[in-house]
Amino acid sequence: TRLLTEKQCKSNSGDSSIAKRGHNRPTCVARIQRYIITKLGEDWLFLVLLGLTMALVSWSMDYASAKSLQAYKWVHAELKGNVALQYLAWITYPVILITFSSVFCNLVAPQSIGSGIPELKTILRGVVLKEYLTLKAFIAKVIGLTAALGSGMPLGKEGPFVHIASICAAVLSKIMSIFTGVYENSYSYTDILTVGCAVGVGCCFGTPLGGVLFSIEVTSTYFAVRNYWRGYFAATFSAFIFRVLSVWNKDAVTITALFRTNFRMDFPFDLQELPAFAIIGISCGFLGAFFVYLNRQVVLVMRRQTKLTRFLTKHRLIYPFVVTLVIATFTFPPGFGQFMAGELMPRECINSLFDNFTWTKIEGSVNPPGLGHSTVWLHPHVSVFLILLLFFIMKFWMSAVSTTMPIPSGAFMPVFILGAAFGRLVGEIMATLFPNGILFDGIIYRILPGGYAVIGAAAMTGAVTHTVSTAVICFELTGQISHILPMMVAVILANMVAQGLQPSLYDSIIQVKKLPYLPELGFGHISKYNIFVEDIMVRKVKFLSPQSTYRELTHLLQSTSLKTFPLVDSKESMILLGSIERFELQAACDWWLSAERRVFNQGQGSMVLSSTTFTHTSKTRPTANSLVRPKPSSLTRPTANSLFLLSVTSYYIIVHWLLQIKAWEEVELVKPINLEQIRVDPSPFQLVERTSLHKTHTLFSLLGLSHAYVTSIGKLVGVVALKELQTAIEGSTRCGVRLRPPLASFRDASWKAKTPNHTSSTHEKDLWSEEQNRNGKDDSCRGNGTPSDIQCSQGSYPKETLPSTSSSFSLPPLNREEMTEEREGEDESI
Repeated sequence: TRLLTEKQCKSNSGDSSIAKRGHNRPTCVARIQRYIITKLGEDWLFLVLLGLTMALVSWSMDYASAKSLQAYKWVHAELKGNVALQYLAWITYPVILITFSSVFCNLVAPQSIGSGIPELKTILRGVVLKEYLTLKAFIAKVIGLTAALGSGMPLGKEGPFVHIASICAAVLSKIMSIFTGVYENSYSYTDILTVGCAVGVGCCFGTPLGGVLFSIEVTSTYFAVRNYWRGYFAATFSAFIFRVLSVWNKDAVTITALFRTNFRMDFPFDLQELPAFAIIGISCGFLGAFFVYLNRQVVLVMRRQTKLTRFLTKHRLIYPFVVTLVIATFTFPPGFGQFMAGELMPRECINSLFDNFTWTKIEGSVNPPGLGHSTVWLHPHVSVFLILLLFFIMKFWMSAVSTTMPIPSGAFMPVFILGAAFGRLVGEIMATLFPNGILFDGIIYRILPGGYAVIGAAAMTGAVTHTVSTAVICFELTGQISHILPMMVAVILANMVAQGLQPSLYDSIIQVKKLPYLPELGFGHISKYNIFVEDIMVRKVKFLSPQSTYRELTHLLQSTSLKTFPLVDSKESMILLGSIERFELQAACDWWLSAERRVFNQGQGSMVLSSTTFTHTSKTRPTANSLVRPKPSSLTRPTANSLFLLSVTSYYIIVHWLLQIKAWEEVELVKPINLEQIRVDPSPFQLVERTSLHKTHTLFSLLGLSHAYVTSIGKLVGVVALKELQTAIEGSTRCGVRLRPPLASFRDASWKAKTPNHTSSTHEKDLWSEEQNRNGKDDSCRGNGTPSDIQCSQGSYPKETLPSTSSSFSLPPLNREEMTEEREGEDESI
């Protein structure tokens, strides 16, 4: 029996397996499809697509702008002999391209104007900027930047490339979200933009290592290490494809550095030259700070409300037209341009400034072979020092002004050229002071002015952008690491000087555009530990509770512009339950007073009446006489009295209907809010009153917060937003410890020694018992965790001057009423 049973089971299982094969075929196909879709949604494929796309975009833009510059110089050379036509062609060509770039960007996407790094820095902080990462902005940025670079104006492309790569990453993430939903997460979106910034710098010059480091320094306060490999993978792949395309186009023989140098490697510099390198770093620090200051002043003058600025704002094309015309006039080669190497384009300037020749030794003699574009710097009647000095001074203000034009442009490349010119000037001076070179160990080594130019370029860009990674970018651009020590010394010194004088160029633009940002805390200021959240928070908080009515909600939405509202248990307890977004409350309020809901609630009687009338009239059959059309003569014409009665009747019906709607709305407005239909965030970010300014700044920067609620044992006591934190930080870092910031009270450190230190074991129990039995007590005696003897002795103090949780004493805050009134009177944007 057992054997028969086993045979039957086997036969049955075989039949069932045969039957299931056809049924499992769709399941296998579905599994294969899911597997393919999952693989297509992986990180590596997204990074490859991003790197490939940006490499193609970068090479295409470089190719188009290079051809444009070739045509520019060809037209100038063909008109040689006719100075008037040469001048006309020299100024017309860039004016047309700059005007086209300005018009195109203003029409397609005004968000594409400028660098793009300040806006991305703001976006990565958690602030939403509309239309900055769209396909329209991508198209406008690419076309506008290509035209601007092809004009020969002193403009850069590194900042706009960061913006372009971030847009490309955002658009690709939306496409990749079809395969997997990971890219729809807000945290993944931030990681994607971080990778896009790294790819933008990496494919701009073919510098993946420096590109990743530069993007981290410029855009991120805190960087997630998990994005490190993503940034390097995408940037390396993009830089590789970018250089391969150059080889394919026969622009280079093999994959080499963009501005390759040939400095000697055995002994590139002597230790006796380090003071000169330090001088370059310190000088570039001052010059970089002045460049940022000059750029900001130009923007502020253009934003000032005067007749001229109003006229230029109304006619937007006049400003770029005039700036381009003036710059092209100064750089005209047969004119003043012959004394400042005006005919050289940006890349030709860098290649000539980085060469191995010492121009002071060549001056007045036969030019050696292989000098190339460096011959422009050698004038028969003007010294090389004067040409370099004029070039630096003229290009300095030209670069500061041209980067303010309403076109896509960056400042990295113009500042890089300025630094190279200043370094070359110092190098030529050193070569003149030591014409035979420097003696070391019985061997004479000559000065390399090109090495000084590389160090000056790194130091100047580092001073303007407040970054150290510019040294790494210079290593990758030149293909040599011979000057690593003096370059790092110069870059660090330049940063030390510049950071003490001015913010970085990108932070300066953020301040001018009034974008939400957090300034950095000053290093070594003890005030950031002595200022607490309770000193800077807004105490009069707009809130909602389950007892709030729709009338109160409507008034709250109309009177404030807050994006989020706190939800408390009741007005008496003020226990924080969560927060509600503004759009949720607006939608709930609109639905509560909507016509659909009113018809749904009140229209039942009218619907029954109308259906009864329709049924009664439908039972009456028309007769043949009634279907006969009357003659025109038998039609009765309406009289004036009938028309008047009809209009009066209609008016009273409309008024009665409106009064009914008004009465219904008044009844509905006094009802409490239905929170069951509204999504509530049960865990908004909270701080306690004694959270220090340093910790608050760290949390806001790390988590990208726009606001945080301040609670005391679960009770809502205030709110702090970016504006309060920004004002407090600026006050504390500027005034130091001795002076009080405008919105914060400092603690006296000596009070800690005078205050008795009570450390009883029933400290928390006393706190909770006091909170439970406080109904009959005065609010000024509620010591928030302070010993009872201090509470009673300080009963006559105002509420703000009571001691807080720690043993240190809180001095009266400065201008707190003014701060609260100012905060209430303006539109808050949290």
